[in-house]
Amino acid sequence: MEYIRARQRGIVVGSLPPGQLNRISDVPGVKVGHCTLADGDLQTGLTVILPPPRNPFLEKLPAACYVQNGFGKTLGLVQIEELGTLETPIALCGTLNVGRVHDAMVGYMIDLCAGDGVTLTSINPVVGECNDGFLSDIRRRPCGEEELLKAITDARDDFALGSVGAGRGTSCHSLKGGIGSASRTLELDGERYTVGVLVQTNHGRLADLRLPDGTRPEETFVRENGGDAPDKGSCIMVLATDAPLSDRQLKRVIRRMPVGLIRLGSYIGHGSGEICIGFSTANRISASDPRDILPVQQLNEKKIDRFFRAAAEAAEEAVLDSMLCAEPVTGWQGHYKRSLSEIYR
Repeated sequence: MEYIRARQRGIVVGSLPPGQLNRISDVPGVKVGHCTLADGDLQTGLTVILPPPRNPFLEKLPAACYVQNGFGKTLGLVQIEELGTLETPIALCGTLNVGRVHDAMVGYMIDLCAGDGVTLTSINPVVGECNDGFLSDIRRRPCGEEELLKAITDARDDFALGSVGAGRGTSCHSLKGGIGSASRTLELDGERYTVGVLVQTNHGRLADLRLPDGTRPEETFVRENGGDAPDKGSCIMVLATDAPLSDRQLKRVIRRMPVGLIRLGSYIGHGSGEICIGFSTANRISASDPRDILPVQQLNEKKIDRFFRAAAEAAEEAVLDSMLCAEPVTGWQGHYKRSLSEIYR
């Protein structure tokens, strides 16, 4: 089956134009890589978002996080909340793999810094998760150092969407979820800027799903596919931009990403962890800068509504593409999830 993204189907989300690839990697320098494990009872994987600095520990980026609903096991958010900076790539995986991936990221950053002549004694890896235990034997925890390095090596601009990487075993609105991404561009002072979003979707009820063209699943189909099950499982949303937003402004912007989930019918249920992470590639903080006072640029707050719109639109389209690009998967104990592409043509 050929998987076609929403925009290729004529479904246009919002009013702002997308970037060239309509992915988070439209933000210059941002790349995404996957390691996918698809073997019988193992239907899981790892996805990594690489920010532009080759070594983000030595060139920290303004960053923010926001927990819409805290039913999640994400690591690294406490320091982002306190310091407002990102100093590692962002990794996504299955719930019980968070500790192993965190440890693998520590090792990767130690080696990276050693190559730059820096002895690393403290690091704050950021790891997000969704529970893919319906399709994958989550207790086996197969993702570690080898898988992280494979995902980093795989990082590229034109990365795959759907049932890949950390989205291999996830479900969305009782259908197959996965990795989705979208971007929006806007102009400020004659310069073009990009807002990109990547999602790992594992949330929502089929009975609540509503597509941008007004399509809703039929009641019979909902009953046959467990569409009345509780809204649980989580959605990790990552936003990147090359616009000079402060960490405070980033937090305001990423809080609008859940609007995209709501537009598709999610009400963000008790058992679903909706976690937002964002970073800007502008105003990098160099570890070698000797100055006491650092000059920074900052978005005029009067213009921030445009970024709110970009975040909401890109998140909605990213969630939709995570489902439309996801192949159906049979996994642990014969559990099966259909693809939205099988029923929406």
